[in-house]
Amino acid sequence: MSAAAFILLYGLSYGLVLCLIALGLVVTMGLMRVINLAHGAFAAIGGYLAISLMQHQGWPYAVAVPAAVLAVAAFGVLMERLLYVRLYQRSDLDQVLVTIGVNFVVIALLTMVFGPNIVRLELPSYLKGNIDLGIREFETYRVAAAAICLVVIAALWWVFERTSTGARLRAAVDNRGMAQAMGMNVPLLFSATFALGCGLAALGGILAAPMLPIEPMWPLKYLVLVLVIVALAGHGQVTASVAVAVIVGIVETAGRYLFPQAGSFLIYLLLIALMVWRPDGLLARRRTA
Repeated sequence: MSAAAFILLYGLSYGLVLCLIALGLVVTMGLMRVINLAHGAFAAIGGYLAISLMQHQGWPYAVAVPAAVLAVAAFGVLMERLLYVRLYQRSDLDQVLVTIGVNFVVIALLTMVFGPNIVRLELPSYLKGNIDLGIREFETYRVAAAAICLVVIAALWWVFERTSTGARLRAAVDNRGMAQAMGMNVPLLFSATFALGCGLAALGGILAAPMLPIEPMWPLKYLVLVLVIVALAGHGQVTASVAVAVIVGIVETAGRYLFPQAGSFLIYLLLIALMVWRPDGLLARRRTA
């Protein structure tokens, strides 16, 4: 029971943080249909910026985190207007090559500025220690991180599924000319959506720092995990992203706990199995012959 509780709790908290990072890519790739493989770069920048504000400027954690998220979102708007706007009508291959190139540029800059080693995020005292959840004691930080992720995920689901924002965005992607003719400010809508995706990446990168340590290679090192969630969730599916991320988190945690030498391979077996079973996404309707 103790091992099962450990796997469940750690897998759930880990999966929710992964989901938050992946949702930024779900927004840009699933809704805007831009293959942004530089998504991890925005997550890494958010982590480095929050750590720098805390270590060098003396900002408290509760102030440094939202400041870093807003700064990365603003940087995302700049990147979208200068670079990504030129990729919207380009081929998938062009988008992949350019955004992978952005990753390498960011990795080089992070290495030059912060060095090649892991940078640790020092948690405030109120997030240290353990909390008794009844079935076992659990890290206070992971409980807080999971709670933040759930609130943000619920807000995103409401915005994209219960308001006109998601419909407007899909309409602008499907038929930009018609959307503009109906009075939509498509460039502003795209910039705001891209900024949201970058902000989610930054918040996820910061919350994940104690689990996925911040280092220059972060943008590529954890890209596969994020892409697995996006691929299995389907295009723009917030609910499916949560389900897939939790499954990924629990499976990887169980693999590393039960099979330390080969646990990291279980996630790829899961990917193959789910892609065969649900090629259009975990919650998509099955194709009929």
